[in-house]
Amino acid sequence: EEIQRETAYPDGKVEKVLKNGCHLIFFPNGTWKKVGSDGKTVTITFFNGDVKQIMPDQTVIYYYADAKTTHTTYSDGLEVLQFSNGQIEKHYPDGKKEITFPDQTIKNLFTDGQEESIFPDGTIVRVQRDGSKTIEFNNGQRELHTAQFKRREYPDGTVKTVYMNGQQETKYVSGRVRVKDKDGNIIMDTKL
Repeated sequence: EEIQRETAYPDGKVEKVLKNGCHLIFFPNGTWKKVGSDGKTVTITFFNGDVKQIMPDQTVIYYYADAKTTHTTYSDGLEVLQFSNGQIEKHYPDGKKEITFPDQTIKNLFTDGQEESIFPDGTIVRVQRDGSKTIEFNNGQRELHTAQFKRREYPDGTVKTVYMNGQQETKYVSGRVRVKDKDGNIIMDTKL
């Protein structure tokens, strides 16, 4: 672009005004700033390779050169971080966070302390504030983990519970209940 005017300042800063209306400001440390002809689009390229862009809608895009990470802040408060390994984090104004990992697993962190992970195979894991966990498998099975037991529910209605003392209880749709001790010995079986 053709230069319309160039000004050198005592502090070593140099400003160039281009004919298209852009302003370029060069700082002694190697940082430079470009103000677009609209006066609203600003790009600052820092001496360390970082780049900060301010868009007309006040969206701020900051690229960290060393980490190869982009941090975008939107005017509504949403922040999006994109890492070089493909991980993407969204930080919402209400405090919720959504992380998409390189394998496409999505983890949601809610403001009330609950977590939800959605795996590429369709499995969903939900963790409550008290640490209890619900796992929904893509084959229709469901598991509940608490401090007292682990329970698996099968699509046919069968429910198997393993207690922390090792005792196992299986309830079948037919109404049959089978209980085993921690060593696997049957201690009760109500065959109907």
